[in-house]
Amino acid sequence: MTPVTDTAALLSLADSWAAQDPDPQTVGELRDLIGAVRSGDAEALRELTDAFNGTLEFGTAGLRGRMGPGSNRMNRVVVMRAAAGLAHYLRDTGGDSVVIGFDARHNSAHFAHDTARIMAGAGITAMVLPRPLPTPVLAFAIHHLGASAGVMVTASHNPAHDNGYKVYLDDGSQIVSPTDHEVALRIQAVGRIDEIAVSDDVTTLDESVLDAYVARAVSLVGPGPRDVTCIATALHGVGGDVLSRVVTGAGFAAPVVVAAQQKPDPDFPTVAFPNPEEAGAMDLALDLARRGTADIVIANDPDADRCAAAIPHEGDWRMLTGDEVGWLLGWWTIERQLHLGEQPHGVLAQSIVSSDLLRAIANGAGLGYAATLTGFKWISRVPELVFGYEEALGYCVDPSGVSDKDGITAALLLLELTAHQKANGRTLQNVLDELATRYGVYATAQVSVHVSDLSLISDAMARLRSTPVTELAGHAVSRCEDLEQGVDGLPPTDGLRFIMDNARVIVRPSGTEPKLKCYLQVVLPVSEDLATARAHAAAELQALRDAITDVLNLP
Repeated sequence: MTPVTDTAALLSLADSWAAQDPDPQTVGELRDLIGAVRSGDAEALRELTDAFNGTLEFGTAGLRGRMGPGSNRMNRVVVMRAAAGLAHYLRDTGGDSVVIGFDARHNSAHFAHDTARIMAGAGITAMVLPRPLPTPVLAFAIHHLGASAGVMVTASHNPAHDNGYKVYLDDGSQIVSPTDHEVALRIQAVGRIDEIAVSDDVTTLDESVLDAYVARAVSLVGPGPRDVTCIATALHGVGGDVLSRVVTGAGFAAPVVVAAQQKPDPDFPTVAFPNPEEAGAMDLALDLARRGTADIVIANDPDADRCAAAIPHEGDWRMLTGDEVGWLLGWWTIERQLHLGEQPHGVLAQSIVSSDLLRAIANGAGLGYAATLTGFKWISRVPELVFGYEEALGYCVDPSGVSDKDGITAALLLLELTAHQKANGRTLQNVLDELATRYGVYATAQVSVHVSDLSLISDAMARLRSTPVTELAGHAVSRCEDLEQGVDGLPPTDGLRFIMDNARVIVRPSGTEPKLKCYLQVVLPVSEDLATARAHAAAELQALRDAITDVLNLP
């Protein structure tokens, strides 16, 4: 759907949309906007124009956007069209069943059940999870039930006014190109939603799917100590009770939970953004930790596919970076194999924007290693994968069970690792120190620039391509790689990688938010003491941060 600039045509389109929208709430919102536009309200005209400014794009991330009426919003019309297009794709490719999950956000249950009725109407077996549950449970259910596809209704860690729609195929991984394009073409061919065939022949699954997920998660933990005290926050999402059940099922004490954030709440009242990476999101958990004697703090995002952690440090608590958690879990993957008497095997994988220390850890143990494009739709497809991660708090510790990031099982293995270290009088910081001493200090950071005008991002990328950067913070850029041309055998993607002697910067547009992201890394050997090396690396990293911010020159 192309943007509409003529007011009369816009009002006609909005009237037609309202006539087929089955949701009284969005119909009411749309009718109010239409009335305000007809009364000459300029702000209402801007809002209505934006609501129909093209169509919310279906891609490898599925759908994600602000809820509200119109083709450029998440609503039941948009979701039903997406479901019908996906149903046509499945029928064309021999798919016969789909399992559907949903979180506790506003409208998630409606979107899930609309999808199920449309699938059933297309002759596809439709199975819906029994209640709001974490995304990893849905990803597990695809394997467990042998479904042809999966749909998860969630906006993950986005603000409360957003929702989203993730699509998986029978390998349990999210779709990649060209499947997204093929589904999108079928969505475009869908007519009015009130003409889509629907059926109530839908199966609502019982708790046995969740039971099987919990049993699989618990089975990941090997014999060994269980003495660890954990504080956990669900950030108002759907992971709280599942995490507690998995942790206690594996023999650990129940997590001490942040009560104000334990139960699902689609308005996320205690956080500005329900994302553990955002400033302030972990404040309540860290305050609780400071009042007790916990060993580790764990946070899941609202759909529990991400995991953040904090540890005691120099009399206080500090958040681990996504890379640090990835290093710890990658190292622990190898150590667990040794504990079980196995020869280390398999492949460790990461996204290209994550720290390269995982490569050194894999090489040091004689394991395979792979770097993929950003997103678990790529990481989970690595052959012989035993562990994969991306720095945005995503970790896959059981690829054959959940072919996606899983914040529940990642948290469980962090507890296992913490308990083993504690039993030997050690901490997770000791492990990080030893990795740095052996492989060097890998200092990483991210610079994210939010924009209100998406053209600023495309302009910045075009400027960086046309005027190559030759130096950053005193580091000569030895090589500039345009990821859009495909590098290291990877599919093309919009991004640039600047290689320097002991540093690296990757610049790419976010795939889910209106911002330009820069991933920085500095690597220094520990030639003196570790503290000195870390201080030098931190100083170089800050200089690199300032330099790339100046180069981008975005408001």
